[in-house]
Amino acid sequence: MAEQIFGKQTRLGFIGLGIMGAPIASRLRDCGYEVTVWNLEPERFEEVKESGATWVDSPAEVWSNSDVVLVCVLGDDAIESVCFGENGFASAGTGAKVLIDLSTTSPDATLKLSPRLKDELGAEWVDAPMSGGPQPAREGGLTVMAGGDDALYKTVEPILRDIGSNVTHMGALGSGQKTKILNQAIVGANYILMAELLAICKAAGVDPDLLPVCLKGGLADSQILQRIYTQMSAEDFDPPRSYARQVNKDLKSVAHFVEELGLDLPLLDISISQYRRYTEAGNEMQDGASVSRLYQSKEN
Repeated sequence: MAEQIFGKQTRLGFIGLGIMGAPIASRLRDCGYEVTVWNLEPERFEEVKESGATWVDSPAEVWSNSDVVLVCVLGDDAIESVCFGENGFASAGTGAKVLIDLSTTSPDATLKLSPRLKDELGAEWVDAPMSGGPQPAREGGLTVMAGGDDALYKTVEPILRDIGSNVTHMGALGSGQKTKILNQAIVGANYILMAELLAICKAAGVDPDLLPVCLKGGLADSQILQRIYTQMSAEDFDPPRSYARQVNKDLKSVAHFVEELGLDLPLLDISISQYRRYTEAGNEMQDGASVSRLYQSKEN
């Protein structure tokens, strides 16, 4: 199986039609793949129906009708459920040869669930979390960080390159999820930094809208400054591009990972605490960048 390359003739399954999953599934259809999908909330199928994707009624049916299944769900419990829960992959008996986990899940979950999938279904596992946003997802412009056996990775690389413009094999199984944790640490800490910069601008009488214009191309410039800070400044939060609950979940994973490594990282600790404070005040389904509202209250 390691020598087989999964090209456009591959039957793909896709689980999870959320903010990122739906545009990725549509992108794969545009690339010419046959795509069979399932989502916990069936109404989300409307997002991909016009692309020509096929709906089935359970993860098990996705598995039995696919050669490779991609999963894009919310965390460890969700990935375990679609694999081994009621009507999960394991109940299919036979089907796909490889699972590609696009979700942001923990390295521990990857290393725990992958051997079980191998034992029960004879299938391989590649962890390939991604970063970007709905628009890059729709256009095949994601950043993908993959982990898995080198020969196995090569078999699914064409699929990953159809959804990502920057695809890197980071090493052994679990390496993709470890890299995604580093990505989320950078993003999460910078969400708080951008929110605090906006608060400083307003307090100091500096035009907030001019800051990214002024700093463009300099050492302090970044995509987060140009995109997230600008979004915060414009209070452009509807419809959400991401959910605060997801960012908060990812930052909890960062905190757990850092704790396991025995590191004392106060900057990250404060950022994680501030984001948790905002999210748990009833803002779970607000846009991830709306954390800037935390600094609008006079009590802060």
